[in-house]
Amino acid sequence: MPMIIAISAMGFIFFNGFFNGYWFGYLSAGYDDSWFSDWRFVSGLILFVAGILTNIVSDQKLIRLRSGGETGYYVPYGGLFNYISSPNLFGEILEWFGWALMCWCLPSLSFAIWTFANLVPRAINHHKWYKQNFENYPTDRKAVIPFII
Repeated sequence: MPMIIAISAMGFIFFNGFFNGYWFGYLSAGYDDSWFSDWRFVSGLILFVAGILTNIVSDQKLIRLRSGGETGYYVPYGGLFNYISSPNLFGEILEWFGWALMCWCLPSLSFAIWTFANLVPRAINHHKWYKQNFENYPTDRKAVIPFII
């Protein structure tokens, strides 16, 4: 992996972490207990958990493709892989949009938007790679968002 990608990722995490932390630590008045039953928090939590589970399950499927010392590339099937090439990235996007809903503030929305802007092009590139390298790659499979992208 090129060093610039690692440095960019660290910068992304640092700035997003700083802005979210500064918001919650210094700028926000906080949330009262009623926030935990607000539709934004509840919807965001559901989305966040769904994203985490999607990410974990998808990563496990990808890891199992190389079980037993396999080193080649394989087309994953099952679950969201039947609809999109990168359900792990889709799960991460869901996570951070869930976070944005739960927190309902500009720094968390910014994190979600930047995550989307970073991961969608990666997923599209990944999808193109699959299509170029596997003749029988499913033609109806999208890159990252089922039935859309």
